Order: sequence, then structure tokens, then C-alpha cells
Amino acid sequence: MREYLLTLCVTVAVTYLLTGPVRKFAIAAGAMPEIRARDVHREPTPRLGGIAMFGGLCAGLLFADHLANLNDVFELSNEPRALLSGAALIWLIGVLDDKFEIDALIKLGGQMIAAGVMVVQGLTILWIPVPGVGTVSLTAWQGNLLTVALVVITINAVNFVDGLDGLAAGMVCITSGAFFMYAYRLWYGYGIESAAPATLFAAILMGMCLGFLPHNMHPARIFMGDSGSMLIGLVLAAGAISITGQVDPDRLGIFVGGERAATHAMLPVFIPLLLPLTITALPVADLLLAIVRRTWRGQSPFAADRGHLHHRLLEIGHSHSRAVLIMYFWSALIAFGTVAYSVHSASMWIVLLIVVLSAVGLVLLLLPRFTPRAPRWAESFVPPRYRRRRPAKRPAFTTPHGASVPSYDGDEARVPVGVGVSGANGATAIGGRSRFRERDSAGTSR
Repeated sequence: MREYLLTLCVTVAVTYLLTGPVRKFAIAAGAMPEIRARDVHREPTPRLGGIAMFGGLCAGLLFADHLANLNDVFELSNEPRALLSGAALIWLIGVLDDKFEIDALIKLGGQMIAAGVMVVQGLTILWIPVPGVGTVSLTAWQGNLLTVALVVITINAVNFVDGLDGLAAGMVCITSGAFFMYAYRLWYGYGIESAAPATLFAAILMGMCLGFLPHNMHPARIFMGDSGSMLIGLVLAAGAISITGQVDPDRLGIFVGGERAATHAMLPVFIPLLLPLTITALPVADLLLAIVRRTWRGQSPFAADRGHLHHRLLEIGHSHSRAVLIMYFWSALIAFGTVAYSVHSASMWIVLLIVVLSAVGLVLLLLPRFTPRAPRWAESFVPPRYRRRRPAKRPAFTTPHGASVPSYDGDEARVPVGVGVSGANGATAIGGRSRFRERDSAGTSR
């Protein structure tokens, strides 16, 4: 654990220190695209944050290679080299897209090639456990196709959720933390050496996200761009493939009483073969909903819109920061709930706790619909949005002839016809006409 923590700290430090210079480089290189209709931010923000994250990945792998215990991961397995090769390719494609806006089909082809590079070097699924059946061996082409599909789905799921400041990095950091706990339990608790690469990948992925988050929280100073979102998606998929398709359930059968019992015990982590990752259920659900929504409208599945989950949270009435925190909450609940259930699947307390926290999450989700009002004696202790609204008083004004016109409150305020209000440059304005003018101008701006 000490060496994993050291690798995590090195990755965090390198990513954090590189992000500042990368931001200056992105501004100088002109990687600041214009604000699009679907964007939430209002000021042009540089991209290419994936450059710093890729630097953290390289530093973490290099540092781990020189540690006494983690060096065995590089000597006994070719998976770290396979990850680095695929990550370098997908990172290069992302950098080009951040700068030149590559076509979606070209990016999809690049994602498949990056997954193929990892497959060629041995990072692939060899077998899958099926509940009630046991271990099912896959042929070479079946394992390769399943591996490529999982990589492409996970990359695009993370890319789709990258719509708010700090959202993608925070969610991946939470899910990789839960994934690290499960992988470390297999490696250290059960002595399964095949789980060591996945544990290392999860620790490095956490460091990449933690080092980038201080620069990416709202208001973000830099975006990770496709160079970062596709990179962390590939690393997350690589860890899932490593621990799912490489760890033999027969090794767990020694401890849990048979192959079928071992398969049942590991079921919550093998569900990712179908989803592709239970711990990234929110990004995957967002991806599937986006594909259905766009196809239903007759659009391309790759066409951008403002119908993602984080956009819906903003439309409900949540602020930018609260929408991100709600997504964090659900990611943590799904990820750590899955890990807890995989450890103690027979405990009803875990199921009950997940149900209670889900109810709390629903209340937080619908909070803008039911905004409570604090009593008047407690208004000084609560935020302004929970205070009762008081009608604004309008100051009294005088007409050009010296007559005083009283002020009115609420909706009953009316200005007598023919009575003007002295304004800028001596011009007069009538209240009703000015409101219609504001409405017209607001309509023309949409």
C-alpha cells in the first residue's frame, strides 16, 4: 500500500505542476474554441488539459517501475506497456481534435485502433464468468472483439459526461477509488497477482484526476478536452479488462468454496462486461440515452445537443456546483455500493443503506422543485434562496410640473398615462412599453 500511495502522490504532483504551463501553451497555440450553443461556460477556456494528464500517467508508470514491489508488475506482465501504447495513441488523437476538430467517425476509428494496439500486446479478455455456469473460455476473436467494444464504450461514456467544470475528472476519480479498493482486496487479500496491474492502473488514474481537478473546478481555468477525457476513459477500461478477463475465478474458489460460489461472489464486478462498468453507470446511461434521443429525432448519434444528464440538472434549477456535487454523490453511491455488496453480498444492512442513500439522493435531485421557506425569525441564518420574498418599494418621483406621484408596490404599480419619468438625456419612458420592448428584444436574441 505504501508504494501505491507513493505512486499516487507522484502522479498527482506531476499532473498538477504540468497543468499551469499546459494552459499557457494552449492559449498560445490557439486551442480556445468559440463558445457553442450546447456549452455551459460563458468565456473561452483553453483545452489540451490532457497533455498534463498524460504526463502524470507516464510519470506514475515510470516511478512505479523503479519500486521494489511494483517492479514485479512490469516484469511479470506486459499490460503496463500495452496501456502506455494505447494511451499514447488515443492521447495524440485527442490533442489533434482539441486543436483541429477531427470528425467523429475518425475519432471512433482511432479509438478502435488504440484498443487494438492494447489487444495485440496482451491486454485482452480471455474468459468471462457466467453465474450458474462458471468460467466460459473465449476464442481469440471473441475476446478481441469484446475488449475493443468495452474500450470504445467506456471512452465515449466518459467523453459524453464531460460537460461541466470538474464533472468528468471528479466522477472518474471517485469510481477509480472504488475500483482500487476492490482490486487491492483481490491482490493483497487473496494473493492474486493478476490483479496487481489493475490496482496500479486505478492508483495512477486517481492521481491524474486529483492533480487536474484544482485547475478544472468551477470556474475552470482549463478543460481536459478530448485528449483528457478519452485518455482517462481508456485507462479506466484497461483496468476493468485486466481484472475482469485476466483474474481466474478458480483462484477465488479456494477461499469461497468452489468455482460457482466464486463467480457469484465476483458478480458485481463482472457486470461491467455487459454495461461496460458498473462503477461508470451514470456516464454509460447518459451515453445510451443520448444515442436513443438523437436517433429518435433523426439525428446522428454523434450530433451534439443539450440533453445530457448534467444539462437536465441545470434546467431543473440546480446551480453549476450543486449539479456537479449531485453527480458526484450518485457516482460514489453506485461505485462504493457495488464494492461493498461484492464484499458482503449476504448482508441486508448494505442493501438497506444503499436504498436509504438512494432516497436521500432523490430528495437532493428534486430539491429545486420543493424549495422550503424558512420562518422570518430564522431568515438571517439561511441562504437568500430560502428567505421569503418581500415586495420592492419604488421611490416617489415628481413630474416635470412639480406634481408628486406616489410609489406603488407589487403588481398594482401603474404609471398614469401622460405622466413621464425623467430619464437619461431628458427622455421619458412608459412602464408598459418598456416591458414589451424588453420582451421583444429577449425573443429576438434566442
